[in-house]
Amino acid sequence: MGRLDEVDLSLSLTAKEEERELKREWRRLSQLRLALGGLLDGRSELGPPICVLFEGWDAAGKGGAIKRLVAPLDPRHVRVAQFGPPTADEKRHHFLHRFWPALPGWGGMAVFDRTWYGRVLVERIEGLTEREAWSRGYEEIVSFERMLFEEGTVLVKFWLQISPEEQLKRFERRAGDPLRAWKLTAEDWENRAKRSQYELAVEEMLDLTDRPEARWHLVAAESKRHARVEVVRTVSAEIEAGIRRAGQEPPPPP
Repeated sequence: MGRLDEVDLSLSLTAKEEERELKREWRRLSQLRLALGGLLDGRSELGPPICVLFEGWDAAGKGGAIKRLVAPLDPRHVRVAQFGPPTADEKRHHFLHRFWPALPGWGGMAVFDRTWYGRVLVERIEGLTEREAWSRGYEEIVSFERMLFEEGTVLVKFWLQISPEEQLKRFERRAGDPLRAWKLTAEDWENRAKRSQYELAVEEMLDLTDRPEARWHLVAAESKRHARVEVVRTVSAEIEAGIRRAGQEPPPPP
C-alpha cells in the first residue's frame, strides 16, 4: 500500500466548523505574516522566506485552498504564482530556471499553484521529457530544495488527495455549470484516464523527494472544507517552526 492509500478521505467539516476554524487560523496566520515582515509589535528583523507549494489531482481544490490561505493577508504581503506548461523560450533553459523570479526573499511569502514537480509528473507521463531527464529531475529537485532550505527558506509542500469517484463528480459538476466549465479541459479528462500511471509517479515522487528540510503534507481533500482549514493550519505551524529555526521567536498566539 502506498502513501496515497493511507490518506483518510473520510475527514470532513461542516460549514459552521469551517467558518469557526478558519476565523481562528486566519488570525494566527495574519499575525505570523506580519512578524515575518518585521511589521508587528515594533519588530524590525525580517523572518525567513515562506514558499508554499501546491500539487494534487485535477479538481482537488487547489484554487479554493489557495484562495482561503491568502484571504486574510494584505495583497502586498503575499505573491501567488501559477505555472502551466513551459513556453518555448522557457524550454531553452534548465527546467528550474523559470521558478527563480517568483521565489520569496527574507520577509516575503509566495504561493505556487503547480510547481517544479511537473517535471516528474505530467512531463513524465505525457512523454514531454526524455526518461533520462525526468529521472535526473528527482536529484535536481532535492538539491534545489536543500539549497533553499539552507538559505533559510521555509518550504511547505502540499499534495491534495481525492478519490477517482469524487474527482468524477467534480468534473461533471463543472461541465454542467456555464460559469465553471472553462476550468474543465480535454486534457483533464485525458489525465483522469491515466490515473493509475499518475498514482505510480506520485508515489515515486513522494518517496524520492520527501526530506526533513522539505516534507510533503498529504491533505485529505474529499471534503474541501477540511482541506482548506488543514492547509491554513499547517502553513502557520511551519512558519512558527521556520521562525525558530532562524533563531527568532514567533509572537505568542493572539
